[in-house]
Amino acid sequence: MSTDEGGGGASAPHPVRRLRVWPGRWAVCRLEPAADVPAWATRHTALTVIARTAAELSIVAPDTVVPSDGLIERGFRVLALQGPIPFSTTGVIAAVAAPLAEAGISLFPIATYDTDYVMVKETQLDLALATLRANGWTIEN
Repeated sequence: MSTDEGGGGASAPHPVRRLRVWPGRWAVCRLEPAADVPAWATRHTALTVIARTAAELSIVAPDTVVPSDGLIERGFRVLALQGPIPFSTTGVIAAVAAPLAEAGISLFPIATYDTDYVMVKETQLDLALATLRANGWTIEN
């Protein structure tokens, strides 16, 4: 996982500005904080994020495995940043978020041990990719 806070010591901004658009759509679900993690959230190998706080249980999963009922935001596409990204690297999410924010595009960031991902609504994907290309990002398919 990399964040914009750095991991101590001097670090350079993220030198590689390359990302890949994943096929398929993702959904973000909100469940009650004490809810059990549903089986559908654990039965696949695609990107899945399960996060529990005192206020909620959130699950990010492929749209195809998410049931039709509940508090769900659908239609996200995943942009995978080239990794691995060392923990000491700073500015990674900012390098994506700043130009997208200027273009009025909302994002949903996700970080793992090795790299970062951002999700944007599919309806804004073309604009997001054009914006990132204009800001020095290389898009791989």
